[in-house]
Amino acid sequence: MKAPDAVISRETEAGLDAFLALLLKWNARINLVAERDAATLRARHIADSLQLLPLLPPGGGPAADLGTGGGFPGLVLAIADRSRPWHLVESDRRKAAFLLAASAELGLSHVRVHAERIEAVQLLPLALVSARALAPLSVLLGHAARLLAPGGVAIFPKGRNAEAELTAAEAGWTMTAERFESRTEPGATILRISGICRAGT
Repeated sequence: MKAPDAVISRETEAGLDAFLALLLKWNARINLVAERDAATLRARHIADSLQLLPLLPPGGGPAADLGTGGGFPGLVLAIADRSRPWHLVESDRRKAAFLLAASAELGLSHVRVHAERIEAVQLLPLALVSARALAPLSVLLGHAARLLAPGGVAIFPKGRNAEAELTAAEAGWTMTAERFESRTEPGATILRISGICRAGT
């Protein structure tokens, strides 16, 4: 099925416009993302991140975005979803500096930036883990299993090889995987995964 439409407020739209302006300013200096024009960034990165919004679990439990980079999807989601604490994990210190500056300038007091490796980050059990274009699914499941609370959910946008990654991951993991067709990239799939356990445990 297709990912549901994301409905956002005027406040969120204004926040995203401000974020985009900051991203373009910083991107000229530290190369946060390859794209350089606002229209492409909005269509390729912001819209791609926003389509995860309707898939987030209810309840306002804490969330972490792994390898946030220039803010995708974690900072975009934090602008749109202020109901929960967001932890943005980014080991590149220049990108982490951008995330810190953007969070402060946009008034995102519910955001914490962790400038460290995913393997080292210590967080309370989470309701949600997300990651975009970061690592193979089998690696992401290891991170999610360590960080998620019982009943927690992982959301991973994947490309055309989503089914192959799922098949490979099932050799070492048991899980329940829901599939949503991407609205922004033909052939891509968003995986929403729960019940993550190592096989045989």
